Amino acid sequence: MNIITPLFLGFITALVGVFPPGIINMTAAKISTQDGKNRALLFTFGALVVVFFQTLVALIFARYIADHQEVIILLREIGFGVFAILTIYFFWIAKKPKKKEQKELKIKSKKSRFFLGMFISTINFLPVPYYVFASVSLVSFGYFTFNAIAIYSFVVGVVLGSLAVFYGYIYFFKKIESKTDYLVKNMNTIIGSVTGTIAVLALYHIIKFYFKL
Repeated sequence: MNIITPLFLGFITALVGVFPPGIINMTAAKISTQDGKNRALLFTFGALVVVFFQTLVALIFARYIADHQEVIILLREIGFGVFAILTIYFFWIAKKPKKKEQKELKIKSKKSRFFLGMFISTINFLPVPYYVFASVSLVSFGYFTFNAIAIYSFVVGVVLGSLAVFYGYIYFFKKIESKTDYLVKNMNTIIGSVTGTIAVLALYHIIKFYFKL
């Protein structure tokens, strides 16, 4: 596999995972408005250092899982069930999120933005299981393989994708601030659409595997 494909896959995977308002991108935006874009970028670089290692650990763990074909098949079937249930839940069961008043995030230190970024990124554990499942799914669908070049290319793609999202929050937060309410109100539909697409892809590959299409 060439370098470009896993790089692109990592970039897109990061965009999907990081784009919704979260603790890191919203903190970066807040630092930008309070202390300027340079300090916000310093915070972002600190967060990206941790993102690099989190993604690398996730892919190493995912490679272990991928070495066992029966596990991949099982995960594919479980994944279809989980995402099908999630799709039904977000489209027809989940209540529409209510707009909540944003709590002020107090940022005391102005001298250690880099380490603040590392700290907040470290306590955010969600990326590890996210990239494990994403990479294993890509492997099961035949779009990715766990060799050293592909792994590091994917990790770099994740870092670049995360940087793109953080950069957008830092430089365009004032313009997109009103859009965050729209995202919150329609988050169920957005998530349901994503999980529905994944469920359809998983079902297609399950059928393809069992019927040898």
